[in-house]
Amino acid sequence: MGFEPVIGLEVHAELLTRSKMFCPCPVVDSTQSAPNVAVCPICAGMPGVLPVVNRQAVDFGLRVALALECQVASTSIFARKNYFYPDLPKGYQISQYEFPLAEHGRLDIHTAGGERQVRIRRVHLEEDTGKLTHVNAGEESYSLVDLNRAGVPLLEIVSEPDLHSVEEVRAYATQLRTLLRYLQVNSGDMEKGVIRFEANVSVRLRGETALGTRVEIKNLNSFRALERSVAFEIVRQSALAAAGTPVIQETLGWDDARGETYSQRSKEEAHDYRYFPEPDLPPLVVEPEWIEQVRRALPELPRAKVARFQAQYGLGAYDASLLVHEAATADYFEAVIHSAPDVPAKIAANWVQGELFGLLNQSGQAIETTRISPGALGGLLQRLARGEVNAPTAKIVLAEMFATGQSSEEIITARGLRQISDLDSISRLVSRILDEHPNEVRAYLAGKESLSNWFFGQVMREARGQANPQVVQAELNRQLAGGLRKISHEDA
Repeated sequence: MGFEPVIGLEVHAELLTRSKMFCPCPVVDSTQSAPNVAVCPICAGMPGVLPVVNRQAVDFGLRVALALECQVASTSIFARKNYFYPDLPKGYQISQYEFPLAEHGRLDIHTAGGERQVRIRRVHLEEDTGKLTHVNAGEESYSLVDLNRAGVPLLEIVSEPDLHSVEEVRAYATQLRTLLRYLQVNSGDMEKGVIRFEANVSVRLRGETALGTRVEIKNLNSFRALERSVAFEIVRQSALAAAGTPVIQETLGWDDARGETYSQRSKEEAHDYRYFPEPDLPPLVVEPEWIEQVRRALPELPRAKVARFQAQYGLGAYDASLLVHEAATADYFEAVIHSAPDVPAKIAANWVQGELFGLLNQSGQAIETTRISPGALGGLLQRLARGEVNAPTAKIVLAEMFATGQSSEEIITARGLRQISDLDSISRLVSRILDEHPNEVRAYLAGKESLSNWFFGQVMREARGQANPQVVQAELNRQLAGGLRKISHEDA
C-alpha cells in the first residue's frame, strides 16, 4: 500500500533586536553569557509590571511577512497563551493567536523535482521562554533556570501542510533560513538555537485528500535533526497505517543518539492553552505608510537575485542558486566580477565555488573573514586570463594568498611563477625532451599515440609547471607530426 506523507512546519526565529520583546533588557548570547544577567521584573514575571511592544521587532516581522508575500493585518492582537513550565516565569507566554501580524503568504522551493509553492498560513510575534539546564549529580538531580532568553522576540512562521517528502522539508527550511539572513532579521546560527523547527507529520493513502492523524515533533534545532526525525516518523506511521493501527495524536521529542522519536505528552489543542487577549497591551495597529516604508527598504531577495544572476551573468540555475544561498557569497562573487572585467562570469563562479570554497571549508573560515579580498581574487583571475599563469599555478598562488594575505603579483614575482609562453623557449624545451627519449619517440611514431600525454607531462615537469599548456601541446603536436612526415617520406 502506498502512503503519502503530509508535513507542515512551524519555524521559530529569534529576531536580531537589541532588546527583548516587551522590556528594555538586552538580548545576549545565551551560549556565551552568565546565567540570569539580562533579567528585569518584566521578563521575570513580577506582579504589577507592564509590557511595552518592541517596535523594531514589529518592523522585522513586517520585513519577513512582506518578503513571503503575506497579507499584513492592519490590526493584530497579542494574547496570553497559558501553560505552566519552570522556564516560563509568568505562567503564560505573550503571543498572537486569532489575530496574527500577517497571513496567507508563500515560499517557492527548489527540489530535484522542480520548483513548487509552499503556502504560508501565518506569521506572528511572540516572546521566547527561558532555558532549563538539567543536572544529575550522583543521587541528586535537579534543574536550573536561566531567564536570559525569556522575553527575547520570536517570529513564528507556520506553513500549510504542503510538504510531502524529506527533501521538500529540507528545501523549505534551508530556503527560509536564507531568506531570514538576507532580511538581516536572524543570524541563522543553528548551533546557537536561534532557529528552531517543529514538524507536524501525518500519512495518508496516496490519492486521498483527508488529512491523517498528526504528531508534532518539538524543538528541532538543526537541519539534520529535522530530516532524520521526519524520515523516522514517515516510516513509523506508514507501518502503523499498513497494520491498521491508529496513530496517536501527541507531542514528540527527538532522541538524536538513538535516532528515534519519543512521546512527551498528549497533543494540546488551542483550548488547552486558554487563550485570551493580553489585557496589558493595546491592539497593534500597523498603518499603510509603515508597511510601504518597510517594503521600500527590502533588499533584493534570493529568488530575484538568482534570476538576475542567470540573466545578467549567463549562469545556470544551479550555479546561481549556490552563489545566492548566502548573501555574503553573492556579494563576494559580484565584487570579483566587477574587479575582473576580462574574466567570464562562469570562470569566476567556478573559482569561488570550487577553489575558494575548498580552502574555506578546510580552514573552517567564513567568506566574510577570508584574507583574499574579491579584488585580489579578481586580480589572480585576470592574470590567468592573460596567460601570465596557468590554472595549476593559479591554484598554488591562491592557496598562498589564502594563507598569507599577499597579492597574486607578490607571490608570482617572489617565487618566479610567471608562465612561459615564449614559443622559441618552449620549442627548444620540447626538442630536448624528444631528443632525450628516442625509444619513446620511436614507439609513438610506430603507433603508440598515448605517449603524447607522457611527453606533455615531461615537458611540463621540466618547466616546473610554468609553461603555457596550450603552447606546449601545439608545439609537441607539431614536432611529433614532423617526425611522422619524415618517416612517411623515407618510406616513399
